[in-house]
Amino acid sequence: MSEIRIAAETRTEFGKGAARRARRAGFVPGVVYGHGHAPVHLNLPGHDLMMALKTPNALLVVPIEGTDEYVLPKAVQREAIKRTIEHVDLLLVKRGEKVTVEIPVLTEGELAPGGNLLEHVLNALPIEAEATHLPESVTVSVEGLEAGASILAKDIVLPAGVTLAVEADAVVLQVIGAQAAPAEDEAAEAEGTEA
Repeated sequence: MSEIRIAAETRTEFGKGAARRARRAGFVPGVVYGHGHAPVHLNLPGHDLMMALKTPNALLVVPIEGTDEYVLPKAVQREAIKRTIEHVDLLLVKRGEKVTVEIPVLTEGELAPGGNLLEHVLNALPIEAEATHLPESVTVSVEGLEAGASILAKDIVLPAGVTLAVEADAVVLQVIGAQAAPAEDEAAEAEGTEA
């Protein structure tokens, strides 16, 4: 995973009015916490932050008190209609430190013929990995799976240095059989055609 450098400014004004002024100027208010340090309030460039957050678990590098620090997005608040970023909570991490995050589960391949459906029981897989080497996603092959088949967390091949942060027997994907039309509906249709 590549590091994304963001030029942030320390925030000295607080409250709703200050946050609105920052947003009008194109910034997103944020707070950095972790490792027992006092929270640091920042204004981050809105467009740069939006682009960075398109990558799951983006590792950001922000200047804090004159030093470049690694941070991970922990919580992102968005405006309900426009979906613009209103506020971001960032977690301070160190190189070599293990962190727990969720990565998207992607699928490849085709299910066995028969109109079966693939259900994502877990859309994101909880994992533990080194903060500066987080995988962006994990891809699972569903080629030829038939109704009733399931893929458990322990069946997913993870990159080196990455471990599961969920029960090994947790169902991640399952194949649901196509539903046949109920017998009563077929009988009603037959009566309708006779009449």
